Amino acid sequence: MTQFLPPNLLALFAARDPIPYLPPAAKLPHEKKQKGYDGVGAFLSCFEHPSETPPPTRVETREERIERRRREKAEQIAYKLEQEIALWDPSSNPKVTADPFKTLFVARVNYDTSESKLRREFEGYGAIKKIHMVYDKENGKPRGYAFIEYEHERDMHSAYKHADGKKIDGKRVLVDVERARTVKGWLPRRLGGGLGGTRRGGADVNIKHSGREDNERERERYRAEQRHLREHGEDRGRQGGTPREHGASRRRSRSRSRRRSSSRSRRPKTRDEEEPESRRRRRSRSRSERRRSRRDKKRSRRSRDKEHKLKPDDIHIKQEPLDDYSMEQHEGLMIKQEPPDETKYNPDLSMY
Repeated sequence: MTQFLPPNLLALFAARDPIPYLPPAAKLPHEKKQKGYDGVGAFLSCFEHPSETPPPTRVETREERIERRRREKAEQIAYKLEQEIALWDPSSNPKVTADPFKTLFVARVNYDTSESKLRREFEGYGAIKKIHMVYDKENGKPRGYAFIEYEHERDMHSAYKHADGKKIDGKRVLVDVERARTVKGWLPRRLGGGLGGTRRGGADVNIKHSGREDNERERERYRAEQRHLREHGEDRGRQGGTPREHGASRRRSRSRSRRRSSSRSRRPKTRDEEEPESRRRRRSRSRSERRRSRRDKKRSRRSRDKEHKLKPDDIHIKQEPLDDYSMEQHEGLMIKQEPPDETKYNPDLSMY
């Protein structure tokens, strides 16, 4: 069918011209003359003497490079801290409170907590003179801690004892006295000071918990609360409860122990109380399992007893009551009697 195409289309299917032949630019390998292999003994005089060989250049390994950078960074941080410590003066800050001995430090504050919310939570311990919440100078966001100055020092001590661990906006705050102007040589956390070791460095040197639950102040608070419960336990049992003291509704022991002390705690401990908690829990669990198995056995035995076979004597047939009328009234009537045989129900098959 191609031959019937017009000339302009046939020109598109025409074969191209062959590639012109060009001679090779160099001789082929088999046309070249090969030169044989020579020895290298003539080049021995060109080598240097072993005594003149320079020592090998030592290359820094990856571990050494990481250690060097870490050491340089630590030196830079230490030098920067020295400069900041030399310039740090807490008394020269214009935003500080007037009296450091009436100032309460509140940490771990929720970032959404406002100054008015802090005032409502802490003015229950006494009159508040000033509240200073710390914000970031660059972006203006809160840093999560504040300083509260009370009118009287006794109110600050009351808040220091009872407000620790109070939950504000879903976070438990931590309270402490101001130490920058009251403790000599005190440094904030950003200058290498502060309490706790949660931000010392990497995961190998940091501690996972703050450690505030184990200090002396927390133990003293726990002992005071236990003493208060023992003293007022009998009154609470007779009267159904005593009115709470000022600020006692917010107190919460940070101890992880669940045992409650009462007036009966003075009796001598029994053998079960002297045993460790884990052993008592394990023994109670085993007792409950044995008790559960015995209960299941009793249930199965009762079900088997209910399903025993019935005896013929135990079957009672329902007796119909007698009619109200007597049969003597119908003695003279003729009653149709059916034939005794039942042949009418069995037709004769011979006729078929």
